[in-house]
Amino acid sequence: MSIWTRITEALSALAKGEGLGAVFDRLRQPPERSVAFTIAVIALSAKMAKADGQVTRNEVAAFREIFSIAPEDEKAAARVFNLARQEGRAAPGAAPRRRRGGGGGGELPRRIRRMFDDTKGPVCDLLEGLFYIAMADGHYHPAEEAFLDRVAEIFEIPAAEYRAVRARFVPDAVPDPYAVLGVDPATPLPEIRSHWRQLVRDSHPDVMQARGVPPEAVKLSEKRLIDINRAWEEISAQRAA
Repeated sequence: MSIWTRITEALSALAKGEGLGAVFDRLRQPPERSVAFTIAVIALSAKMAKADGQVTRNEVAAFREIFSIAPEDEKAAARVFNLARQEGRAAPGAAPRRRRGGGGGGELPRRIRRMFDDTKGPVCDLLEGLFYIAMADGHYHPAEEAFLDRVAEIFEIPAAEYRAVRARFVPDAVPDPYAVLGVDPATPLPEIRSHWRQLVRDSHPDVMQARGVPPEAVKLSEKRLIDINRAWEEISAQRAA
């Protein structure tokens, strides 16, 4: 059974008037987590698109790179996207709700965070997927930055890890290899090597799938390994010079 079939089944189980938050409350345990992870990436991508006001072809293509979507599965992906854009919208005639926080505010990221039982790995993987999509058009919109900053805060991702992910995707300048690995430049080389090896282990597709990342999202693993290996090579070459 494909992950898109399982997503369709999860959406079909929603009662009338229920939103995506109900899906995340039900899909807390493996193997359902891979379904929830995919839904979460689509949902937060929709929220991010709403933040900057547009969805570019490149962003759609980037999502298709991460998750293989067959023509017959496009309807399920579109329904998740539309549900996410509607999440938190006031009912007709209802008083507008006060928003809390910044660009990623709202209950949806919080319910996603709770779904993963306060474990850090899956939400870091999720944030990485959002950066992958946000940067697909080569432009980092201020609204996207505000959104991702807020999501990282809600996900309780440590500042150093957030900077490491950001450094791999956002071309403010030539990527700092220390920032990419999330280590201080003063760290001794043996400690950096140990940290790099742990990152490699954590980025193995099998390990990521055990955290709830679906097999279809192997692109995330491939890109991360390229980036962290390049950073390690640069640091080790600098120290050897």
